[in-house]
Amino acid sequence: MVQVLVVDDELDIRDLLECWLHADGHEVLAADSAETALAAVGREGLPQAVVLDVDMPGIDGVELLARLRERAPGLPALFVTVLWDARNRDRMRDAGGVVLPKPFRRTQLCTAVRQLTAGTAVARSEQ
Repeated sequence: MVQVLVVDDELDIRDLLECWLHADGHEVLAADSAETALAAVGREGLPQAVVLDVDMPGIDGVELLARLRERAPGLPALFVTVLWDARNRDRMRDAGGVVLPKPFRRTQLCTAVRQLTAGTAVARSEQ
């Protein structure tokens, strides 16, 4: 099992992501903002992967990933977004996260997270 931090400011989407990932066997920590996510990481420790919305008020998903990677440089990240303008595409690419465009299906999300975290569950169980 891999612990995944899900951050999305839209409750319905966040709940759906949490449900799908939990059903796929992951431990999920959900947050409604970057600030809440950083506080949760402070309490719970770093997750093994993150699923981040990009377009959030305050600190966006790209900046949140940068802050998380200050503590864990190789943290696997998946951006879920509707933002496809050139500036945002460049920012997501430069941040080093995998991008899954909204809307997507459960199988697409779960496959992307499994690929992103391949080997992570083994590494965690050996600790």
